[in-house]
Amino acid sequence: MNKIPTQKLSKPIVEKVAIVGAGPGGLTTAIALQSQGIDVQIYEKAQEFRPAGTGLGLAPNGLNSLDAIAPGIVETLKSSGCQVIHTVLKNIKGETIRTSQTKYLEQYGQPLLTVWWYHLQQVLASKLPSDIIHLNHHCIGFDQDDNGVKIHFDGQKSVDADLLIGADGVNSVVRETLFAEGKPNYIGSMCWRAVIKYHHELFNDYELIFVIGNKQFMYIVNVGGGYTSWISRKFLPDYSLSQNADEVKSRILQELADWDESFRAVVEATPSEQILEGPICDRPPLTHWSQGRVTLLGDAAHPMAPAMSQGANTTFEDAYELAQCFSHSATLEEALSNYEQSRIDRTKIIQARSAWGEMRYYDHTFTSPSQTPQRQMTLNDDFHKWVYSYKPTVAS
Repeated sequence: MNKIPTQKLSKPIVEKVAIVGAGPGGLTTAIALQSQGIDVQIYEKAQEFRPAGTGLGLAPNGLNSLDAIAPGIVETLKSSGCQVIHTVLKNIKGETIRTSQTKYLEQYGQPLLTVWWYHLQQVLASKLPSDIIHLNHHCIGFDQDDNGVKIHFDGQKSVDADLLIGADGVNSVVRETLFAEGKPNYIGSMCWRAVIKYHHELFNDYELIFVIGNKQFMYIVNVGGGYTSWISRKFLPDYSLSQNADEVKSRILQELADWDESFRAVVEATPSEQILEGPICDRPPLTHWSQGRVTLLGDAAHPMAPAMSQGANTTFEDAYELAQCFSHSATLEEALSNYEQSRIDRTKIIQARSAWGEMRYYDHTFTSPSQTPQRQMTLNDDFHKWVYSYKPTVAS
């Protein structure tokens, strides 16, 4: 992590910031910038906040960043989610391959928390004034000059800001307007997922269940509050989407036809309209995230496969680092340059390892650590230590 000058500036380098996207990244960034006295406005295309999203794993690096931005918020999330201590790996017949006890808290000072995306969004939104979050604002582009940015919305008035932050995900309109890349890159992994009120019988002994099959796997995760997140992914070089909700549910149950009933039961208990189906995608790393008065953050900047559960966690790192750069730079140009220097190399590495990890799930040797060379295991340990040991340096 690049060091940021420690002399704090008394006046913000920007007065008004517009953030597109009210997901965890946009909300966390708004919290961080508001604490500096910056006027932040968030624009979200959804018409309302409603139960949505999947279960997320919040790792020590992400929790450290959140704690630095909003002290005490991790304790709130602990009561909203589930602290993972015991995990189990099973085959599709329900036979146990191995059990594990997590060591995150002992090794890194923070636990592994699993939380519903929607509950995380609610906790973050509660830290902000409700009148700065503007729903039903679908960004369709922007114009900028040396003096500011004008952001355009479908069916709504344009707004002006000193800086635009694109926190609008893998299909970011802000990124597409900047770089015109087109559609994201499908990496060969198809996904079905949902969050429902459900208590799996194995949750009496484990907080996270991982089931590995032939070119297919499933997570069943306790995300707190009586909610269960299930996620099933399958290796499919070419993908097609189902025509309707009933077809989605029928399709995933067919994919799990040979699986133990305890794994199928959670899918059978899920209403068809609550099952999300979609391809796992990423994008090539960018050499820069900013142009003029516009920059990117989170999945808009570095969308990655979910294999390492680092999408949200690296987004929280982004939010912290961007706020620090604003606080300790003399100009906007300097701040955005420092932000990119502190983030691009790290996220590029994590993106690459996440894509590799996603395909590793489909490797037949995945369930047999004895077949993995010792050096590779050591490299994995070193890599995980590098990822999870990230701690923000709070400058004074």
